[in-house]
Amino acid sequence: MNSSHLFQPNRALGYVSNHIPPSVRYIDQRRENVVITCVGRSFHVYGCNSFRLIRTGRIHPANITAIAADGFLTYVAAGNLIYGWRSSVELRKVYRGHVKPVRLLLPFAKHLISVDESSLLKIWIVSTQELYLEIPFAAHTFEISAIVHPASYKNKILLGSAQGGLQLWNLKSCKLVHKFTDFDSKVMQLEQAPALDVIAVGLHSGRIVLLNIQYDQPVMEVHQDWGPVTAISFRTDGTAIMASASSNGQVVFWDLEEKTIVSTLMAHDDSVTGLHFLPNEPLLVTSSPDNSLKMWIFDLSDGGARLLRFREGHAAPPTCIRYHGSSGRNIVSAGEDSSLRIFSTVAETLNCSLGKASYNRKASKKQKKKSEDPFRMPPISYFTSEVTRDKEWDSIAALHQGLVQVTTWSYDKRRMGDLHLVPEAFQNKQHKKDFSVMATCLCLSHCGNFVVIGYSSGHVERFNVQSGIHRASYGAPTAHNDYIRGLSSDNLNQLVVSGAADGLLKFWSFKQPYTTVVKTPIETLDLGDPITLIRTHRESAILCVALDDFTLRLVDLDTRVIVRRFDGHRGTITDACFSPDSRWLITTAQDCVVKVWDIPSSYLIDHFRVSHMCTSLTMSPTGDFLATAHVDYRGINLWANKSLFTNVTLRGLKPESDAPLLDLPTALCDEQQDGIGFPLYNTKQMEVDELEDVFEEINLEYSSPPQLSSELITMSNVAASRWQNLLNLDIIKKRNRPRQALTKPKSAPFFLPTVAGLDFEFDLQATIGDKTSTAGGKIAEGGSRIIESNQVDHLTPFGRLLNAALTTEEYGKAIDHLMKLGPSMIDYEIRNLTPFNSGSGSLPVMGAFMHMIVYMLGQRKEFELAQSYLSLFLKLHGRTIVENEQLSELLPAIEDAQKAEWSALEDKLLYGLGVVSNLRNFSG
Repeated sequence: MNSSHLFQPNRALGYVSNHIPPSVRYIDQRRENVVITCVGRSFHVYGCNSFRLIRTGRIHPANITAIAADGFLTYVAAGNLIYGWRSSVELRKVYRGHVKPVRLLLPFAKHLISVDESSLLKIWIVSTQELYLEIPFAAHTFEISAIVHPASYKNKILLGSAQGGLQLWNLKSCKLVHKFTDFDSKVMQLEQAPALDVIAVGLHSGRIVLLNIQYDQPVMEVHQDWGPVTAISFRTDGTAIMASASSNGQVVFWDLEEKTIVSTLMAHDDSVTGLHFLPNEPLLVTSSPDNSLKMWIFDLSDGGARLLRFREGHAAPPTCIRYHGSSGRNIVSAGEDSSLRIFSTVAETLNCSLGKASYNRKASKKQKKKSEDPFRMPPISYFTSEVTRDKEWDSIAALHQGLVQVTTWSYDKRRMGDLHLVPEAFQNKQHKKDFSVMATCLCLSHCGNFVVIGYSSGHVERFNVQSGIHRASYGAPTAHNDYIRGLSSDNLNQLVVSGAADGLLKFWSFKQPYTTVVKTPIETLDLGDPITLIRTHRESAILCVALDDFTLRLVDLDTRVIVRRFDGHRGTITDACFSPDSRWLITTAQDCVVKVWDIPSSYLIDHFRVSHMCTSLTMSPTGDFLATAHVDYRGINLWANKSLFTNVTLRGLKPESDAPLLDLPTALCDEQQDGIGFPLYNTKQMEVDELEDVFEEINLEYSSPPQLSSELITMSNVAASRWQNLLNLDIIKKRNRPRQALTKPKSAPFFLPTVAGLDFEFDLQATIGDKTSTAGGKIAEGGSRIIESNQVDHLTPFGRLLNAALTTEEYGKAIDHLMKLGPSMIDYEIRNLTPFNSGSGSLPVMGAFMHMIVYMLGQRKEFELAQSYLSLFLKLHGRTIVENEQLSELLPAIEDAQKAEWSALEDKLLYGLGVVSNLRNFSG
């Protein structure tokens, strides 16, 4: 089975945009503009009113290369196919015909224009998916690099080339209308200006030419000094402003009337690939490959723009992720872009950034080009956090690649702290960056007051987190003679455990009185191989030690002995974590496999493989999600724990067996997060033209049959409130008795028949011409309304159904009638089966009820209902049954029926318990 026993892909966090230019469109139903961005093989739709993620697209078989949208469909080019999506999830159209990947799309009235990498232009009829026209271009003479439809130019498009040429084509006649004067650089962008006949041409050299295509004359020409023109847009709210973007993240605003630069904006850390002014609004939307989407508003006194809304994630893959707090709602993530971020698993609007690591935060803020900040620190390689002192001082300590400094961060204030922890022996202010010793591992004490840091020189030092003062050293002169690989402390600040590349695991007293140097360890364990990393579950005092021989050891901190050994990984272990209840150990390694080990039984109970190596993983404190980070992926992947919402059968797996390959999760919008179990399909194994059938199959509802098998005992689907408290009905009535006396119901005239029961109603069937009255009597011959006394009985409706079953032996109608009644009415019907004590029944009817119970037990249906009805019957009429010989003779039949059904159920239960016990002891 190509799936995981315990985890299923849930969703991905932290994806916003990439290098593909986004598309902006207006949706009438929502009355707002939406931005469609690309995130690899899927796309996101953000509403401009609040920048909420309102839609996420399906996974495509290849990376998306172009996105466009009109008033009805969203067109997505993935590989050599083009997909037309409605509401981002309904696949309406698929356009096939290109051999090379498509890179340009342009909706054109009722047509769609596409251009692939071989400069083959195709025109499609949107409704029929048929090819309308095909125009090949020679890539070595005219390689299409940009396309635009000039306003008011019917059936015409303007093409720009990598060679610098421009051509105007009439698509209806398939003729070249005009060939413009070539430019000296590649045409990067073509954008329609608010003025008719004017097209803005952005070149690779940085030139921007406003060209009047009617006369082939430049109206205006400007030049930006920040690199190629990656995007152009015009304001349409009455201000003659043109915005141009460059490859270094700069956006320039040009006054078209004065032909000057109004202002500049450092919008992104990377190239600006998306630039769109919203129609008739002073709002600008920008996107970039740095995984960010921003909205700027022009409301400053000098006409400049300020940041209004933004959505962003890591610009580079995460290096370390950890859940923070006990709620399981927030994940702290460190990325290769030197940033520390908080991702919310509830709503992505709650995501925030703690900033980027800097040697001098004040100086970094003054830097205009954030990507060239000289004070930027190397990426965070590992961090740890505690919640005990979140509100008082910094609660996160972080290591940086190749640095001796350890930085602190405040989770509560959402910023980097002021401390740079360096031992006095390693302080070399002039050459601090190039110092050979570097911090390699750390741990925060459970109280949040201390941080213990290990170094590549073998030193282990302890600092106070609040003041940054050095408090203690472990070992004299060093704790180990080799690279420190892992550190841990217990819940009560009694022990510090250090592990190094020398294969030694040392247990130190956390502090000793009257000295700042802990010279000798309490105990030392020689594990034989170099230690790779150490992870701890403090509540259960279990220490996980990963070794360089790809094995894992579990050490009990109380007894300081090895209690478990796990083998099975085929690469260096990169991270490990415990489940909240410490029953599972989850590990990952460079073999791209995630393994789940059951600690009590010491078996491998689950494993799965991913396409890209997992660099970090963490388990939610509530146990509902496993979060993973992967190489070359800038997001965080969440895997749902299936054991929380379905029955999962765990069995031992062979550690050397091959793990199934799973696809990484895709992102979900807020509305889609409710359907966690929504089936994700693999488009690699499925033709896209079959996707519509898949969507229809998803909506099919499975209705279970009334009884799966006659060999099984089937419980009733009747609400438990109708039968569960039948024996305690007297107590409930006394507890719920009314405070005021009940009013006496109106008495009906004696000649109007009524229906027997608690509700007062007339028998409408007893009309002229009807031959049967409610009491069971017959109208006398000659049409007289006088009931014959010899035909009168007082049976209730349920009693009459049982009376009829005496001859037919069909108890289905009686059972169905009783199942529709409430508890009080069931008590009334069963109570009135006796002819004694003012009852309206008879002894044969009571016998029929007992036969009905035997029938229900024999059918093996409504099993608990039969038991409940029988219990009430025996409680109410036990003395009558014992005193009557005919009724007493039926008791052995009921007893035999119960024994037969219970023995069948007991055999299956014992068989199941035996199988489970055998599987637990199974060592295969």
